[in-house]
Amino acid sequence: MRVLIVEDDAALGLFLQKGLKLEGHDVTWVGDGEAGLRHAEEYRPDLIVLDLSLPRKDGTEVLAEMRGRFDETAVLVLTGRSQVEERVKCLNLGADDCLLKPFSFHELTARCRALLRRREQYADPMLRHGDVELNRMDRRVMRNGRLVELTVKEFSLLEFLLMRRGQCCTRSELLREVWQMSPDAGTNVVDVYVNYLRRKLGAASVDGDVAAGSVIETVRGEGYRMGDGRRTVARVEAYPAGAALAGA
Repeated sequence: MRVLIVEDDAALGLFLQKGLKLEGHDVTWVGDGEAGLRHAEEYRPDLIVLDLSLPRKDGTEVLAEMRGRFDETAVLVLTGRSQVEERVKCLNLGADDCLLKPFSFHELTARCRALLRRREQYADPMLRHGDVELNRMDRRVMRNGRLVELTVKEFSLLEFLLMRRGQCCTRSELLREVWQMSPDAGTNVVDVYVNYLRRKLGAASVDGDVAAGSVIETVRGEGYRMGDGRRTVARVEAYPAGAALAGA
């Protein structure tokens, strides 16, 4: 899960960042409202933990500017303002929940999990990118109207890449989120499965040419991201069906 913490108290911000990272999340901390909006615009986090008393833009101003633009992002407001009217105002501006300071870190993480479960329950089951469609309810993948048969792990990998909306996913991140493995694990399982996906999605492209229509791009030295499906892929490495996975 991608989490953005917008908190001007450096000690609290770093504490929350460290604690949520230990829970396995990708966490960014920024110290003012304008920086929070810029980061949300660029990276579209799954959850924003938002303080109200912020420099440059107050938390309520941030909520007002987010309204209608980041509907897929859950927002948990942190506030030391005890007035009920303040919390009601935040909820009316689009916040999903409010937590009064001081708070328990365990309560904060429990509320974060509850918010995301609620969001997923009502989320659009269809993920789309170019001519690729993934139905999370039926667990079915189509490209150009053609059914693409995937294994459970191939489906999970494609789902995660699609959820990142074309952003680069590092190998470490994919190991952690898709395989629940340590980011330091010495294995080539990510590269092997990306090539499995490329072949299957390529076979369902208009010309059926794997090398000419891969929708998964390699970001050199970093990882992978969904592409536009039109760029030429110089080389799709051959991993036979029974290829050994180092460290797997």
